[in-house]
Formats: sequence, C-alpha cells, structure tokens
Amino acid sequence: MHAPTLSWRRCAISLLLFGSLCGTAVADELRVVSSGGFAAALKTLAPRFEQQTGHHLLLDWGPSMGDTAQAIPQRLARGEPVDVVVMVGNSLKKLLASGQLAADSATVLASSRIALAVKAGSPHPDISSLPALRQTLLDSKSLAYSDSASGVFLSTVLFERLGVAEAIKTRSRMIPAEPVGMVVARGEAQLGFQQLSELIPVHGIDIVGLLPEQAQLVTDYSAAAVQNSRHASLARQFIRFLASPQAAESIRQTGLSPTATTAQQGG
Repeated sequence: MHAPTLSWRRCAISLLLFGSLCGTAVADELRVVSSGGFAAALKTLAPRFEQQTGHHLLLDWGPSMGDTAQAIPQRLARGEPVDVVVMVGNSLKKLLASGQLAADSATVLASSRIALAVKAGSPHPDISSLPALRQTLLDSKSLAYSDSASGVFLSTVLFERLGVAEAIKTRSRMIPAEPVGMVVARGEAQLGFQQLSELIPVHGIDIVGLLPEQAQLVTDYSAAAVQNSRHASLARQFIRFLASPQAAESIRQTGLSPTATTAQQGG
C-alpha cells in the first residue's frame, strides 16, 4: 500500500539529485592568461562576466614576450591548459602564425600608451617635448622599463633615436616579471617607464604623464582563444564580452582606449 508513495519519493529525490548535478556540469571554468597592460581591466570585468553567465574565470598573468616562465608564449609552448590569452597585438600575431591560437577568435580590445612615473612626492621632471624628455633622461640617476613591448621599444628604438642610449646605458635596466612601478615605489629607480594601464594600479608612485606623441608607442591589446581549448565556445563568448560596448567604460578607467567605443563613434 505504501509502495507507490515510496517509489514516487525515490523518483523525486533522483530528479532533484540529477538536476543538481546537471546544474553543476553547466558551469565551466575558463582559464585566462593576460599581460599586465590589460590586467586591471580584466580584474574589473571578470566578476561581471561570471555573474552574467554563471561560469568561473581563472585569471593568471604574464608578459606578452620574453623567456621568463610566466611569459605567455612560454606557457603555451610547455602545454599549459590555457583557454584565452590577452596580450600585445604583435606578439599575438606570432602565436596566430604558429597555429597556437584560433585565428577566427582574434579581437583587438584596446590601445595603450607609455607613461613616466616617479616615487610619490618626488619632483616631476619635464617630458612635455622631445628635447625635454631627452634632457630628463640625461639628468636621471637611474631608470627602469619593462621587459615587454614598451620596454623593448624604449631600449632599442627611442633611446637610440634621442641619442642617449650610450649615456644612460649603465644606469638603466629592464625589469622582468614585476611591474616597473613597484621598483620605482621602493626607490630602486628614479624614473619608471611602462604602459599607463600598468602604472595606474601601483601605490607609492606619481604618474608624471604620457610621453610626447613623437616618442610614443601605441600598443594594441588583443584577445584570442587557444587552439586546443576545451571550452572554445565559452572562450569566444568571453572575448565578445571584452570587446563589447558594455565593457568599454571599465577599460577606459584603467588608462586604456577601448576599441568598442572608437568603433561606435566612427559609425
């Protein structure tokens, strides 16, 4: 007499358990590795994407180039399980050419410019023109720059162009795997050059300003899905979110120029 009731209860419990397991299975974890220039924007936008989709993002950081273990190309070369990369456009193009990234997913997200920082409370040197920047470099006691795109440009192009490369060689250094602003904040370098978006989050420094336009390197930050990602559809969904107008203001607040807004204004 009680058998039908017991059977019904077992069926209901099974359905509840099955529904719970299905709900868990739907939520995926997407591993994203970003270079420092887009890190502040990503930290702001990631919780919004998680809330909207119910999926979880695992964020990690590394330079767009170089031989350090954290560098994005090195991570992919040793087969780390990465789903999405966000990095300097030129470096991303090399990974596309090698077949490590999905070409149809590559998307430009924002552009960035190089800025100068000094320790908080220190005098602000003049960088308002090329001659002023040149004199500031010659007068400096020590200077630091990153091991990514901006630092390579400074050390191999700009310093040569300004004719100061030899004069400042012994008092300048490239900083691997650490924000340049932190080196400046500790007083280990008088001047620090890096992407504005990478300097803004650092405490203990003053941002003097952007380098003159004639001394600038405008760097594009792009995203792409890794070719062997197990979450290819979700990876593309996340990239579309980063490139959308709803993400543009958060990106702008970190010192970057979002391409989504530019596209809207152009249309």
